[in-house]
Parts: sequence; structure tokens; C-alpha cells
Amino acid sequence: MLFDLDGTLVATSGAGRAAIDAAFAALHGRADACSGFSMAGMTDKAIIRRALRDIGQRDDDAAVAAVLARYLDLLDGTLKQAKGLRVLDGVIPLLDLLAEFDGIAVGLGTGNVRAGAQRKLGRAQLWHRFSFGGFGDDDESRPALIRIAAERGAMALRAPLSVCKVVVIGDTALDVAAARANGFRALAVASGPVPRTELEAARPDHVCDSLAERAAVDWLLDGRAGRGGKVASSFRPAPKGAPSR
Repeated sequence: MLFDLDGTLVATSGAGRAAIDAAFAALHGRADACSGFSMAGMTDKAIIRRALRDIGQRDDDAAVAAVLARYLDLLDGTLKQAKGLRVLDGVIPLLDLLAEFDGIAVGLGTGNVRAGAQRKLGRAQLWHRFSFGGFGDDDESRPALIRIAAERGAMALRAPLSVCKVVVIGDTALDVAAARANGFRALAVASGPVPRTELEAARPDHVCDSLAERAAVDWLLDGRAGRGGKVASSFRPAPKGAPSR
């Protein structure tokens, strides 16, 4: 099970965006470099490369690396200043529940570079929950980094990837597309900035409003969540009439 980070596990109250804007302001005098597009679902390097092009700067690997390094230097500060940073509904109970089952490898599939993911999830006290992942510095392409994450998960299970069921959990249509590109299943959660209708249009295997919904947990575990006793009881039922795919 591969979890996206921003908007799926945590809300960082714009700390990442603030650090990127500040990095561009420091290096290129343009705090508005990312204002012309949505960052939702993009990898860190793809965001920086697109913004460099938009402001008429070189977008080669060295230029991207320079902005990325400054971003990471600034991220701790913007995370400390973020008043609304929080773990999203249902995340901790779900991670607790998944830990009760043998044969499930829980990792990350995020466009954040590894150092950025560690800073964000460390601030939310979640970093230790994930033993592997695919990150934005593994590949700039989201489908490619999801594949890398799945391969690492299969290694953790000591099984061939071909016999593993891989589920990508994310809050954007790009998460769904990355799952589809690899032949994996997708759970879309409308806990981030992307409207539920847009997620439904991407045709995930299942869609929910938050990871606190019992229907989403049952789908992830093929109905086995009820065996978790006290852990499973922390989930609330899905709203009546909530569609799923």
C-alpha cells in the first residue's frame, strides 16, 4: 500500500509552497514563479522545472537542483511557522490497523523528494511509520516513482512484484493515473485540494471523502477490517449514498 503525502496523510498549511516560493524569491527574485499552475500531484522536480520555464530561466538539472537545495534549507522554518499542520482524519487509525496484518507492506509514493518527505512527516510524527517508498528524487515521473516504490515494497515482503496486489492511495487524479500506468489499483481520497468530482472523473477503483470512512478501510482490506477489534471500531461508517468504484 503506497500512500501519497500532502493532502492524503497530512495537511501542511502551505508550508511546502511557502518554502518553494521563498527559494525562487531568493534565487531568481520571483516569489510568484509557481503562480501559473497547480502543484497538486506534481513531483518536486517537475514543479521547479515548470516554474523555471514559466519565468524564462534555464530549466536544466543544475538549475532545478539549486532551487531544490534552497527549498530544503527553508522547509524546516516554514513547517515550524505553519499553524494548521495536522495529520488528516483516519490516518493514524488506518496505519495502526494495517500494522495488525501480516503480508502488508506500507510505504510512500510521493512526489516529495525524500528529504522533504522526511521533514514533513517527521514534523507530524509519522515518518517512522513507513519503512520504504518511492520519492521525487527517485524519478521526476510520478508513474516511474510509484513503480520504484512498489518494487521496494515487494522486496520488503520478499515476494515477486508480479504476485503482489499494489494499491496507490492519493488525493489527486495524477495519483490515480500513476497507479493505472503501472496496472495497480487506486484509492482516491478527497481530503486534499482536488474536488471529489474531479477524482471520480479519473475513475479510481474506489473514492472516499477521508480515510476515516469505514467503507474505504473495508475496501482496502477486502472486508477484513472488522477483524481488528478495538482498532477497527475507531472508524466511522461512510455517508449513506457515497459512491465508490
